[in-house]
Amino acid sequence: METLRTPDDRFVGLPDFDFEPHYAEIDDLEGGTLRVHYLDEGPADAAPVLLMHGEPSWCFLYRHMIPVLVDAGHRVVAPDLVGFGRSDKPTRTTDYTYARHVDWMAQLLFEQLDLRDLTFFGQDWGGLVGLRLVARDPERYARVVIGNTGLPDGSRSPGDAFMAWQKFSQEAEHFPIGAIVNGGCVTDLTPEVIAAYDAPFPDDEYKAGARIFPSLVPTSTDDPAAPDQVAAWEVLKRFDRPFLCAFSDQDPITGRGERAFIGVVPGTEGQQHTTVEGGGHFLQEDQGPQLARIIADFVDATRSRA
Repeated sequence: METLRTPDDRFVGLPDFDFEPHYAEIDDLEGGTLRVHYLDEGPADAAPVLLMHGEPSWCFLYRHMIPVLVDAGHRVVAPDLVGFGRSDKPTRTTDYTYARHVDWMAQLLFEQLDLRDLTFFGQDWGGLVGLRLVARDPERYARVVIGNTGLPDGSRSPGDAFMAWQKFSQEAEHFPIGAIVNGGCVTDLTPEVIAAYDAPFPDDEYKAGARIFPSLVPTSTDDPAAPDQVAAWEVLKRFDRPFLCAFSDQDPITGRGERAFIGVVPGTEGQQHTTVEGGGHFLQEDQGPQLARIIADFVDATRSRA
């Protein structure tokens, strides 16, 4: 597997992002290795809060949430998916599959870091990958929070907005990462923040993962990922640990996506599910500190029952 590694100088001087990088080597599943990046902040002996980003962002997305969670006494782990951020980037779109993303993150989070007693938050592909990890080893998780994400098995149409996005990702001559993130926010990002989202991708060669991700979302029951999605749902339908939905109010892609979980996942029963007002698709950018407080409050409210 041929890979690229973004030069370190691309990450110098990013706004509000002075976190120390951490790295682990994992099996690329083709006989080689991949270097994967993650942030690890807060007290090492505290139960971890796992924050997983989606498409086409990276852990920079969580820069305004991490301090709030650390101040609340939590250890916070935020990885970069393979192909994003400071993680290595396979150069061919065919190197990326849904199953591989799950396996790569399982290697990092379960085998390398051995995270347990987890509070998980995932948005966009962070939820698609992260919920598969919950289904893979549910005993590692104390509670789950999701926002603006799902676990599609291909049995329902993802909607016109998503299909248009998928088409754009495959056909657009230019794929401007920072501008795409900005377009998914209610607030207007500064030029410096937009540049930070562009930082991991010096040129188009680095964007194979970002380009292919939308096409990996199952949109029919014939999709190769569909059986694994169905199997994951069978586990989630028995998952009775606290499960909170915190979707935003202004996301055309995942609007009302919480309905797939509330009343279906046993852990959703009796929870104070919330709508994050003033948030677009990337609610971490629009309402990051508020979202972090929702997570911290949820931990406090469910600690004795987890």
